[in-house]
Amino acid sequence: MKEVMAPREAAEYLNIHVQTIYRLAKNGMIPVCKVGGHWRFSKASLDDWVSEDSTQKRGRDKPREPQIHINKNVYCPGHPPAAPYF
Repeated sequence: MKEVMAPREAAEYLNIHVQTIYRLAKNGMIPVCKVGGHWRFSKASLDDWVSEDSTQKRGRDKPREPQIHINKNVYCPGHPPAAPYF
């Protein structure tokens, strides 16, 4: 599976409908970045999101923060770039 996925690939990876992916992204409920006007999903961020969601439902400690950013030169709301954004 690719590290960065389009909505259809992310939906397939999570085994949910592509419209659900768009709804979650639009409502800010899933980690996503818009690159060139297109939604892009990081596999690592999705894995962390699924783990965090299931851990919270069980009442356990919050899992570690994601350590991978999609593209360090692209501004993604909620995910500060590791390098200065130009």
